[in-house]
Amino acid sequence: MLDRLGQVYPGLFGPEPRPLKRGIFEDLQQRHAEDGWTTDALKAALRQHTRSTRYLNAVASGQLRHDLDGNAVEMVAPEQRFHALVEVHRRRQARAPRDLTPQLKRRIAQVFEDSGLGVEAFSVLVTGRDEALNQLTREVIESVSEQQAREAAWLRAFEAGSDSLEAFAAAYGMPVNQARQALERARSRRAAAQQRQAGVVNTVSTPV
Repeated sequence: MLDRLGQVYPGLFGPEPRPLKRGIFEDLQQRHAEDGWTTDALKAALRQHTRSTRYLNAVASGQLRHDLDGNAVEMVAPEQRFHALVEVHRRRQARAPRDLTPQLKRRIAQVFEDSGLGVEAFSVLVTGRDEALNQLTREVIESVSEQQAREAAWLRAFEAGSDSLEAFAAAYGMPVNQARQALERARSRRAAAQQRQAGVVNTVSTPV
């Protein structure tokens, strides 16, 4: 059944799988009602596929979920992305001769940044029974949050003043390239926050 899914939907179940939309099982049942695809076989194939390292990598990377026609339809929730990358890390660490924790930290930091959530909100979503992982995650996201706050403050100071980038960097003891990158990151985060806020406003204000 999994081979058949790969033949019919190579973009979803092929060598480079994409995250599947929620409800894909029901979609497959409806579309292939006349093809003799049994419920048990389909469930088993989807279970095997979604537990594979390749699929978990796709989820962890932050790709959008796709429907049967290959359309991107929804985002992967931050906690689902987090748990996927943790599972991939555990599998790789079991085979690796070196400590892969630094890589895990970088990926957790990226998931946290992409989520747009605060430390507490993100922690509530991802905290589990593994206390060591909880502590590591907390340290990573608190560090990222502090850096974001510093960069936001630098951007406010730069936009409120009249100094050139070179003068601003010198005043803060930073190389010009470092200052430029920090300000660009702060601008990007501000723009993303404004877009999210606009989306919330539109959702709330749209009549049902």
